[in-house]
Amino acid sequence: MSSPIKICCFTILWVAVSNISCPVMAQIDASSLNRSGENPFFKAPPSQISNEKKPPVSLTIPLKDRDPKMQFPITSEAPSKLDMTSSDGMLDHIQINTPKAFEKDKEPRPEFARDQDLGDVNTAGSFIQIKYRDHEYVDGDLIRVYVNGDVVQSRVFLNSSFSGFTLSLQPGANRIEFEAINQGSSGPNTAELHIYSEKGFIISAKEWNLLTGYRASVLVIKD
Repeated sequence: MSSPIKICCFTILWVAVSNISCPVMAQIDASSLNRSGENPFFKAPPSQISNEKKPPVSLTIPLKDRDPKMQFPITSEAPSKLDMTSSDGMLDHIQINTPKAFEKDKEPRPEFARDQDLGDVNTAGSFIQIKYRDHEYVDGDLIRVYVNGDVVQSRVFLNSSFSGFTLSLQPGANRIEFEAINQGSSGPNTAELHIYSEKGFIISAKEWNLLTGYRASVLVIKD
């Protein structure tokens, strides 16, 4: 038999044997599994994790290993009680000046029984801002505001903080009057008056002390 014929016969024989052996090996591998799908002939290597129970690791330094310098001295004396009535060695705070908002107004005087002129103010702006407040004891002082004889604020309560309104100016003189409706519960009707220009600058700062029915006035002249 020639060499090419031998090679051809050998190849045909090898292919036939391979087709027969593959299904056989597949059947052997499938038959080696149990019902749970596990291979009973396979043994897992032993685990390196130990099941031995060990005591928990403590982060506290043992007493015998601690630095004596870092220990609090052991004493049998009971801690002293805090005495709030004794002096602590600090200086006592002495309030000398009581805020005016908590002081009663000065006693009414004869000079308060008159109208008060608060001066003249010149401005080139088209309007001004008028602010007023009770700068002393807040005791319920009430005022009424007039501009050129007309009532623009009929009843205003003077608080400790500023309040007021914006006034458009007429060319020439603008007379603003503040009438004391009452004297509150203490002393005369007291107030602090601020007038601001169109640009927000203060152009007048005055105070008044009035008995009931009297007025304080300021003349604002628009240039």
